[in-house]
Amino acid sequence: MSQEDKEMVRSKAVVKERFSLKEAFCNEIHAKKAEFGFGGFGEATYYRTYSRIKPDGTQEHWADTVIRVINGVMSVRKSHYVLSRLAWDEAKWQLYAKKLTIAMFDMKWLPPGRGLWVMGTEYVYERGGAALNNCGAVDTIDLSLAADWTMDMLMCGVGVGFNTAWKGENVAMPDKARPVPYVIPDSREGWVASVRLLIDSYTKRGAWFAFDYSKIRPEGSVIHGFGGTASGPAPLKELHERIENYLDNYCEGKIDQTRCVADVMNAIGACVVAGNVRRSAEISLGSVDDRTFLELKDYTKNPERAEIGWMSNNTVILEKTEDFEKLPMIAKHIRDNGEPGIMNLINVQKYARYGEQSEDKAWLANPCSEIPLESFELCNLAEVFPARCVKEDEFYEVLEYATFYASTVALLPTHRPETNKIVVRNRRIGVSLSGVADMLDAHGATELTRRLRRGYKLVHAVNQELAAEAGVPASVRVTTVKPSGTISQLVGVSSGMHFPTFQYAIRRMRVGNVSRICEVLKSAGVPHEPDHYSANTTVFEFPIDQGKTRKATAVSAWEQFSLLAMLQREWSDNMVSCTIYFDPKTEGSQIEHMLAQFAPIIKSVSMLPHTDTGAYVQMPYEGISKEKYEARLAEMPSIDWSAFGGSDGIESRFCTNDSCEL
Repeated sequence: MSQEDKEMVRSKAVVKERFSLKEAFCNEIHAKKAEFGFGGFGEATYYRTYSRIKPDGTQEHWADTVIRVINGVMSVRKSHYVLSRLAWDEAKWQLYAKKLTIAMFDMKWLPPGRGLWVMGTEYVYERGGAALNNCGAVDTIDLSLAADWTMDMLMCGVGVGFNTAWKGENVAMPDKARPVPYVIPDSREGWVASVRLLIDSYTKRGAWFAFDYSKIRPEGSVIHGFGGTASGPAPLKELHERIENYLDNYCEGKIDQTRCVADVMNAIGACVVAGNVRRSAEISLGSVDDRTFLELKDYTKNPERAEIGWMSNNTVILEKTEDFEKLPMIAKHIRDNGEPGIMNLINVQKYARYGEQSEDKAWLANPCSEIPLESFELCNLAEVFPARCVKEDEFYEVLEYATFYASTVALLPTHRPETNKIVVRNRRIGVSLSGVADMLDAHGATELTRRLRRGYKLVHAVNQELAAEAGVPASVRVTTVKPSGTISQLVGVSSGMHFPTFQYAIRRMRVGNVSRICEVLKSAGVPHEPDHYSANTTVFEFPIDQGKTRKATAVSAWEQFSLLAMLQREWSDNMVSCTIYFDPKTEGSQIEHMLAQFAPIIKSVSMLPHTDTGAYVQMPYEGISKEKYEARLAEMPSIDWSAFGGSDGIESRFCTNDSCEL
């Protein structure tokens, strides 16, 4: 591309200014050795999930990714300052960016997975910040608009929460006798538009379309902008068929509006999953009085939902004091199948941290329930890892860096006007912590509480200072605890606030057979076998040691609830993503008592039983003895990633939800 062409592209971009770390400093970063967690597993996870193909056709190494991310976030802030005619001190920000870079390289703080994947790419510079956000939510009162927004955001990598507020009014069977031809464009926008047109034909008396899929690129084609490979038209065809079937059933009185909206939204998530580049994450929010909602995952009553119902966690919203009287019924459902989760809307809207009164207009939540949201709102997160901080002061320093990253992403508009309207008012961010259980067992509850109190004040103050300098409102909320599945694996710490499932384990990784990383791992001699569930995938095995932190089965549900309540009180002014694990034999009968005591003082929670049932071949985690771990570790080969640089265009994959198993 000529310089003239580059300038033309930049003139149309959302991020018009660029920031670049100095070449000499970048050379220093390339000379550093990255210390990934869990031995070879953390590094392999990075290459499999977040390493992109560079413009010269070679593969990113960790230094490349870090430099791209830092250049990207600094470009976003620089562009905002320059376009707003605010002073930009290049020397000052070069110095700050160096510190930011070193701390990120050492994994003391990290952006979320979508930040590692797309920050600093032309995709973000040209299209805005949607793909950088973890969390989104939408009210379904207008079903076609909600479906449009949900599919759009899921395809950008955002996890989406939705309620079942759709009333199902004025819906009629369309006239299918004379369909209007419609060629679906080969783009995210084209797929999304087709879904909205289909739903509008029922809900808004729109035309009935005969969809033509011929322009959609075939399966396996490279997606040059976002990255990854195309799925072909099959998932979209199946989605159209499913939505038509659901709306036909609704018109014929076979299902009610709760079922209809849940089916439509879950089917959209399943379609995006089938795209094989992005994994979808959804949460469905419903009334504690809605029996249909409570039975959505009862597949004995709704067997046809089994193929899509897994797409979302289901959570009931407690909106008034009387709703807490339903806790015995909720406890029974939890004992039976581990759902629903609970969202205490009273505390969400009344408090920041618990006991700290501060209004929030949110009434929805993201899939992992760490962020309360308004309809069409997005929130971006960043994460700090206390275990990587040798001194206490380092912990507070990197909290500042994580706050800088998230606050800067919040400056970037998206491609959706209805979303920008909310984001520019709220600027909601979430600075999160991972390895909380590690920190608790290493330092004790008193010391952990002290550091969280001081840390929260710092994050709040830094966000206010950055907002004032940028000429925007301070964020309505700034802290959270997210589940952090994949990112915590890179670093080698326990996920979010959760205790590890095992101390010693075999950690399995699935890799596509045609990817170069598969070739690298096989050549190195990493233990592997064909995927039991997919002929096109190989499963690799890594031995890992979770450290001295107590394993989950050694921590009572009561103690987990106490830790959740403390984090909501001392750290998180958003919510805390928490799954309380309980022993069904010894604690199952106590669930009602736990909920009665803790639900009024927290904002969100879900519960699952410890169980050996449902164990399956090639599980992501398999607990092993210390002796077996040491034997496997001694046999584990080293992996030379220095030669991993060629491009087949398809080795990078992206997870939309950091907590999912990849």
